[in-house]
Amino acid sequence: MDYQVFELGDVRLQGGATLRDAKLAYQTYGELNADRSNAIVYPTWYSGQHYDNEWLIGEGMALDPSRYFIIVPNMLGNGLSSSPSNTPPPHDRARFPRVTVHDNVRLQHRLVTEHLGIERLELVTGWSMGAAQTYQWALSHPEVVRRILPFCGAAKTSVHNIVFLEGVKAALTADAAWRDGWYDTQPTTGLRAMARVYAGWGFSQQFYRERIFESELDYGSLEDFLVGYWEALFLGRDANNLLAMLWTWQNADLGATPGCAGIEEALAGIRAAAVIMPAQQDLYFPPEDNEWEVARVPGAELRVIPGAWGHFAGAGMNPVDTAFIDGALRELLAREV
Repeated sequence: MDYQVFELGDVRLQGGATLRDAKLAYQTYGELNADRSNAIVYPTWYSGQHYDNEWLIGEGMALDPSRYFIIVPNMLGNGLSSSPSNTPPPHDRARFPRVTVHDNVRLQHRLVTEHLGIERLELVTGWSMGAAQTYQWALSHPEVVRRILPFCGAAKTSVHNIVFLEGVKAALTADAAWRDGWYDTQPTTGLRAMARVYAGWGFSQQFYRERIFESELDYGSLEDFLVGYWEALFLGRDANNLLAMLWTWQNADLGATPGCAGIEEALAGIRAAAVIMPAQQDLYFPPEDNEWEVARVPGAELRVIPGAWGHFAGAGMNPVDTAFIDGALRELLAREV
């Protein structure tokens, strides 16, 4: 097992359910320095695991493990941390409790402070659902977080994004093999259908119009890309895990933080130095949504990732976007705060 597990015991979730014997899987990169002042948190994203974040970590990069201690906590529901697929009855599979972004960050805070003994984070950053967790860290723990760089994500899931996810969910659960979550084998027809719905949203119209999947990703045809990339991606996931994280995504709302009176108050409460980075043609989290947020976060900067890769500009799939994100992280980490 190339990751570690923090045992949290029984955890009362934001919605009132109790997650018994909760587990938070995580991996670290680099060494914590003597005064414990070089830590960074980089949460995972929808369906992703810590391995999937490693493209942004490396020698000579902003997230350099020779300089920083980088903690990658796995989201609840992703198959490594407590999830429908690995939780014993009675909270297994379709009975796994509803988990919020706030729940994820509360457990990550326990990992950082109780387990690792860290009181300050130089940076929290993340892609997509990792961005939602980044916002939550900044609001919930202003005394800990010095800087944030959420990319290709939002503080609150928009209505249009919720509708997109309803299409994804409907494609998966229409498979008779799903059996309301009590399947014996994975509903592969539903997973393949879900993948094809997702394919229309992950990349931009320009990406498909210019057939970048052929020229830069070396797929031989559109069908080759849909099967070889998208279907392969989702066939490696557990259906109940995907649905649990989908609920978390749909219900992401920084304004629902306990003690907050809505999203505007929540954004105004962020004190960390913030660079908020959408992708130019992201169909889930368009730049105008982040513009609205930036106008409400004190001192925040909007920096748009240019190009045709849409939401997946933040997935480490092409060197131009990776360099753009890495450069912004480097500048933010060099900033005195």
